[in-house]
Amino acid sequence: MALLDGLIAQLEVVHALILRETRTRFGKSQLGYLWAFLEPLLWILTFHIMFTVTGRQPPYGMDMWSFIATGMGPYQLFREAMNRTSNAIDGNKALLYYPQIRPLDLVIARASLEGVTGLSVLLVLLGANALVTQHVEVQDPLAVLGAMTMSMLLGSGMGLTVGCIAQYNSSVARFVPALFRPMLWISGVFFTAHSLPSQIRSLMLWNPVLHILEFTRAGYFTSYEATHASASYVGIWVLATLATGLFMERTIRRRLEVT
Repeated sequence: MALLDGLIAQLEVVHALILRETRTRFGKSQLGYLWAFLEPLLWILTFHIMFTVTGRQPPYGMDMWSFIATGMGPYQLFREAMNRTSNAIDGNKALLYYPQIRPLDLVIARASLEGVTGLSVLLVLLGANALVTQHVEVQDPLAVLGAMTMSMLLGSGMGLTVGCIAQYNSSVARFVPALFRPMLWISGVFFTAHSLPSQIRSLMLWNPVLHILEFTRAGYFTSYEATHASASYVGIWVLATLATGLFMERTIRRRLEVT
């Protein structure tokens, strides 16, 4: 009973932190929550126009808008989850003076907010396209949800690890996002694993985000199969990053309390 009461109390803390993060992140500008939709929309429109002008065609059975959206959606969720969770502890150290709040609570709150936001953005973008084209094609919604969940967990695990390392070296939090910036071009946002030459594909598949995008498209398009993607490979990455991050979070608690 005491364990259940403690769990409920901690969930209430996380819920309060999520509300605070929502107000802090989206309440600063007049666009507010709308900006979460405008940024990927601008990316999709930009590359949609570029591909149309250059005559590039999407893979068979896909329309260009949905092809880019099913790549940009999970990629952006991974990127935002990693960036936001890596700064969760540093950006909210004052809250750690409250005994009910732990560093992990701050990370869970930001990861949860990014997960809900990322999924909402993808649903709106694909739904808007379905209204325009009068065509809806979703092969396996649960597969899309699973891929988005993996994207959020992978980004959160990496972000938690980076955020903990940053407690020992603050420059890490600034260096890592810059290091991951080229991933936009190598994670399959604008191509599929099938379209790559075999030698290049074997190299690209070391990137777990490419696997996640493959699963997203396989779940959305009936004409596409993620034959080159591995759920176990992504699972190993997720478990490894989360385990590392959770272990390091335990090691920095005493350091933060002393500070």
